[in-house]
Amino acid sequence: MTLQQFLLILRARYKIILFTLLATVTTTLVVSLLLPKTYSATTAIVLDVRSPDPVSGMVLPGLASPGYMATQIDIINSSRVAQRVVKMLRMDESPAIRSQWMDATEGKGDLNSWLGELLQKKLEVKPSRESNVINIKFSGTDPSFVAAVANTFAPAYIDVNLDLRVEPARQQASWFDGQTAILREKLEKAQQALSEHQQRAGIVASHDRLDHEAAKLNEISSQITLVQAQTSDSSSKRKSAGNSETITEVMQSQLINSIKLDIARLEARLQESNTNFGKNHPQTQRIESELASLKSKLTSEIRQINASIGTSYQVGKHREGELLESLENQKKRVLELTKQHDAISVLKRDVELAQRSFEVASLRSNQVRLESQAVQTNISVLNPAAVPTESSSPKILLNMMVSIFLGILLSVGVALMLELVNRRVYSAEDLLAALDLPVLAIIPSTALPLSGRAKLSGLLPRRVRVQALPAPSS
Repeated sequence: MTLQQFLLILRARYKIILFTLLATVTTTLVVSLLLPKTYSATTAIVLDVRSPDPVSGMVLPGLASPGYMATQIDIINSSRVAQRVVKMLRMDESPAIRSQWMDATEGKGDLNSWLGELLQKKLEVKPSRESNVINIKFSGTDPSFVAAVANTFAPAYIDVNLDLRVEPARQQASWFDGQTAILREKLEKAQQALSEHQQRAGIVASHDRLDHEAAKLNEISSQITLVQAQTSDSSSKRKSAGNSETITEVMQSQLINSIKLDIARLEARLQESNTNFGKNHPQTQRIESELASLKSKLTSEIRQINASIGTSYQVGKHREGELLESLENQKKRVLELTKQHDAISVLKRDVELAQRSFEVASLRSNQVRLESQAVQTNISVLNPAAVPTESSSPKILLNMMVSIFLGILLSVGVALMLELVNRRVYSAEDLLAALDLPVLAIIPSTALPLSGRAKLSGLLPRRVRVQALPAPSS
C-alpha cells in the first residue's frame, strides 16, 4: 500500500474515523469524571551508609553495596512492615474495618495480614536516582488517612530494620552467655587443678626452687671432682710409700728438713770424734746416741706423714662416696622438680588458654549485648508526608491527551480493517491491481451516470466496489 492509497482510504472513511475518535475521547472523559478521586502522600527517608556502627565504630562495607538499597526497598514492601503499620494505626481495633474483613473473608485468615495486603497494594516505594533517599508513596481516597499511613510507614520501617539488626545480636548474646559460663567453669577448674598440684608438691615458685636445686647439683658435682682429684693424688702417694723421701709432703716438711740437717751435722761431728777420740770415747758415744735419736725422730715423722696420706685417702674415699650419694639424691630431686615443673607448666598453659578464651568470649559477649540493646539506626525521615490538597488521579488532561492519541490509532485501525473487509477502488492503481488490465482512460465522476457505475461494478471481482474516480488534473 502506497502513501497515496493510505490517504485516499482515510479520506473516503473520514466519518468512521471521526466517530471512533469522538467516541474514544468521550468515553475517556466520562470515565475520568466518574472515577473517584485518589490522593497520594509521599514520605522521604534517607539512609546514611557512611556513618560508623555506634558499638563497633566500624563502617560496614555491606552498606555501600548496590544490593543494599534494593534490600531496603524489599523490606519496606514486606508484609511485616505493613502489619506493623496496621498495629501502629490501630486499624485492627476498628469495628467497621473488622466488619469489612468479616464480609470479605468470612472470618478466615488473619485480620492484620488482610489489612497489610490492602496497604501493600496501594504502596509504592521508589529510590531516588543516584542518592540514598527512598520515597514512600501511599494512595487512597481519604487525604488525611493517606498522609497518616505514609508517615507511619517510615517509623514502622525503622522499627523493623532495627529489629532485623537486633534479633541476630540477641541470639548471639544468648549463645555467648552460655559459652562464657562454660569457659568460666573451665577456667575455674584449671586454676583449681593448678592450685591443688602446687599444694601437693609444696611448690609456690617452681622456677626459683628448680634453679636453686640445679645450682646445688652443680656444686656437688664440682665437689666430687675436687675430692676425686685429691683421692687420686693420695692414692698415688700411697703407692710411692716405698720411697717415702720422694713424697712431696716429706720433701716440703720443714721439720724433716731441719732434722736432716741436724743428722748431717751430727754425722760430721761423729766422724770427727771417731777420728780424734775413737769409738769408745764418751763424746763419740753421746753423739751416736743423739744421731740415733734424730734418725728415729725422722723415721717417726716420715711414718706420720705416710699415715696422714693414708688417712687422707680414706677420708677422701669416704667423702667421695658421700658426695656421690648426695649427687644421686640431688639428681632425683632435680628430676622430680623438673617433672613437677613440667606438670605445673602444662597446668599454667591450661589456665592461660582458658583465661584467654574466657576474656575473648567475655569481650565479644559484651559487644554483642550492647548491639542487642541498640536503639540507634542509620535511617532518618527526610521529608514527612503532608495532607494532599489536590488529587493525584484521575488526571483528566493527561487522560484526554492519551485518549486522543489512542483514539487516532484506533480509528485508523478501524478504517483499515473495514477496508480489508470491503475493498474499494479509489484510484487507477487500485483498478489495475484488481483487474490486472491496463487502464486506457479515466472518466471523471461527473461524466459517468449511476447506471454506468453499476455495470462497471458488475465487471469487477466480488468484494470490490466501484467509487467514482477523481477527475484528472488538466
